[in-house]
Amino acid sequence: MNKIVKVTKSLIFSQQKTIFSSAILIAATIVVARFFGFLRFRVLASYFPKEQLDIFFASFRIPDIIFEILITGALTSSFIPIFIKYKDNPKELRENISSIINLIFLILFLIILTLSLFLKKIVLVITPGFSPQKVDQITFFSSILLFGQLPFLILGNFLTGIGQANKIFFLPSIAPIFYNLAIIITTIFLHQLGLLAPVMGVVFGSLTIFLIQIPLLFFDGFLYQFVLKINAAVKDFLQMAIPRILTVIVSQIDATIDLTLSTFLKAGSYTAFYLAQHLQLLPVSIIGMAWGQASLPYLSDLVKEKKEFELKQIVEETILCLLFLSLPFAIFFIFGRTPLVRLFFGGEKFDWEATVVTAKTLSYFALGLPFHTLYYFLTRCFYAFLDTKTPFLIGLFSIIVNTFFSVFFIFFLKLPVFALALSFSLAIILNTLSLFLFLTKKIKNINYAYLIGETLKIFTAALIASLPSYLFLKVADPWIFNTRYTINVFFLLFSVALIYFFWYLFFSWVLDVKQLYLFTKLIGKAKEYQKKIIELFNQYD
Repeated sequence: MNKIVKVTKSLIFSQQKTIFSSAILIAATIVVARFFGFLRFRVLASYFPKEQLDIFFASFRIPDIIFEILITGALTSSFIPIFIKYKDNPKELRENISSIINLIFLILFLIILTLSLFLKKIVLVITPGFSPQKVDQITFFSSILLFGQLPFLILGNFLTGIGQANKIFFLPSIAPIFYNLAIIITTIFLHQLGLLAPVMGVVFGSLTIFLIQIPLLFFDGFLYQFVLKINAAVKDFLQMAIPRILTVIVSQIDATIDLTLSTFLKAGSYTAFYLAQHLQLLPVSIIGMAWGQASLPYLSDLVKEKKEFELKQIVEETILCLLFLSLPFAIFFIFGRTPLVRLFFGGEKFDWEATVVTAKTLSYFALGLPFHTLYYFLTRCFYAFLDTKTPFLIGLFSIIVNTFFSVFFIFFLKLPVFALALSFSLAIILNTLSLFLFLTKKIKNINYAYLIGETLKIFTAALIASLPSYLFLKVADPWIFNTRYTINVFFLLFSVALIYFFWYLFFSWVLDVKQLYLFTKLIGKAKEYQKKIIELFNQYD
């Protein structure tokens, strides 16, 4: 039994040595978490029509704003560099990190208290096209999420930050799986309660995210203290966090504008936008977010140690690796959009009109997918330099562009909801290119010819590979697979994906794309984890 515990602890608390191994581990667990996430969406679409799902998804807008400000704004940009800075001094680490946690929770308490007093008025402002009944429901569900979801979710993400700062990624990465499971289970077994069932699942799931990561609180000698001192570390944290928080505030205003504009469109438009956005986030999170999360501790170390050549090399190779992985997904999402939406969201109450609208919206999101993937890594590069101001200013400008195009497309050109996705793609392309240009001022001697040449080869391989794949899709859909059934939609997409990625790898080999080495390392890393798991079961036997 002791051996089982020891091996299990080694598996769960193993510290990664490279960005690649960390990204692979995060990506693998994100794949599983996203699977349950989309299973959650499909279950919701099976029990609730798109008009009700508009209410459910809109109820997250206000809680999401607070979460993004406190976690995406403060934690992701500032917490890990501060943790790394003081980790060699356990006493200072305990005092400083505990002070930061307590400060965030004090701010959270004040925000929730203030919002609860004006919640309905705020909901009325952000959903002007919804009926009074919908507004009342959104207000009710939003209040539950503010008090029941946010505290546990923020606690859980602090534990995630502690784990990532110590280069431990397994436990934080599997926590979202249980979050999604809680929503699925409550929806299936308590659907008689209406939308209250999945809302309760969200609360239980948030609690689970916190509970499952509690062991990280005691890792490496860190002990939480009930203390709040505004010392140098907390001031550094705030100085780094404030520009990023401002960026998040502006981006959340932009997301809220998307909700507001969608309320003036047909019923179900926000659901189509929301689902398409989350589907395009599947490769973005598996590739871009995973690499971004994994890279920050390593980039921070390289900047701290002033290893300029190694930093330049990692930035160049990571950009190309991300493009190598994301470009084929973008093209696949464009030509395979309809069966993709049918597979992920084709629940009993998700009709054909909703499918078509969501699929078209997805294709416009896909235009910016490779740039969206790069965005998360490039921002982490700035954070490693303790620079959150530059991403803020660039983000502010791109969000203004996004808002301008959104309003222009919806009110002047009278375009449907896919216009919001097109606006987003244009803005994220501008944002990412600007980030890269400003990053080259911090990292000298970037090999532009190498980056452009390899990118063109990757794009060419992905584009040519799509031609036989799209032809097969058009032939197989009516003649080989009866796609009235979900299982046949799955086999159709699986077949098309196999053909597409086979030809993509083949043309990448023909064009001598250097990033093919990624797959050999991926197989080697998978075998390493397989060995640990087999060892665990052998010990049990």
